[in-house]
Amino acid sequence: MLARVLIRAPPLPFAPPSRTNVLTQIHLLVRLPNHLGDTIMALPALQRLADSGCALTLAGRIWAGALLAAYPWRVLALPAGRWARWRALRMALAKEPRADAALLLTNSFSTALEMRLLNVPATGYAGNAREWLLRKAVAIPPRWPAMQMHMVEYYDTLAGAWLGQRERAAPAFQLVLPPAARAQATALLHSAGIKGEYVLLCPGATGTHHGQAKTWTGFGALCDQLLARGLRVAACPGPGERGYVQSILPHARLLPDSDVATFAALLEHARMVIANDSGPSHLAAAVGARLITVFGATQPQRTRPWSPRARIVGENQRWPELAEVRDAVEHMLAAPPE
Repeated sequence: MLARVLIRAPPLPFAPPSRTNVLTQIHLLVRLPNHLGDTIMALPALQRLADSGCALTLAGRIWAGALLAAYPWRVLALPAGRWARWRALRMALAKEPRADAALLLTNSFSTALEMRLLNVPATGYAGNAREWLLRKAVAIPPRWPAMQMHMVEYYDTLAGAWLGQRERAAPAFQLVLPPAARAQATALLHSAGIKGEYVLLCPGATGTHHGQAKTWTGFGALCDQLLARGLRVAACPGPGERGYVQSILPHARLLPDSDVATFAALLEHARMVIANDSGPSHLAAAVGARLITVFGATQPQRTRPWSPRARIVGENQRWPELAEVRDAVEHMLAAPPE
């Protein structure tokens, strides 16, 4: 039955714009990545599309609306579950303005299939046997498999391909936060009894990556050393992480639950953030926080924090020793304020 639907689908009439198209007349649906860090690294691509005049509708996870609340883009929160997600997209696309085209920042077969079933001509990177579902399949840049391309550049290049523009040096960026997020962050800090400077630890990123644990095991010892040095140490667990974070940081001040924009403001206000290579690391980089990112299971070439204020410790397949991270902390604490 599915094959019959696909075969009978009408031809997709829309082509990606040329340089002479009037982009202000184009309503573009952008399927956001599924992970927080990836969505943040896609911000230059989104801004590039918006600066070209496209009217953007972004479809992503439930937290995407809060993350991008300060931007003038329509955001659709997609539910969990493939068919529930498809129904939500169908209902949203039935409303005006209807999307003229879609750009997939995801690499999956299923998201290309969704656009095909919804009869929205989609552009995305080739791969995962989905080329026949796409209106335009963009070849993966050779620099990507050669480990010479950052994820920020990967997304930005795809946006440029849709616009008919050449690859560029992706710019630095800063996440815009709504004033309410900063006000809520201040209220959370006061409620937790934290006044003045604090160091924020982000030991999340549970699970494995290619069979290797994604979390550095030294956060507990580092926390105790920071406390012994007289620093205030806080943590803000993500959804479902409170028990885990409390078990490895029993002496840190755990902040109440917050939405992702408030969490970003907490990262922004911190004297320093120390995180695994994870969503919080990219969020901290995006708000300009002083940041140390600990690597051990992922490739810094692709996912290092995109910020001049960030420092990385460790490398793929080698977690750093506690002394290495402590030295990076001391160096950052000794640096003059910027």
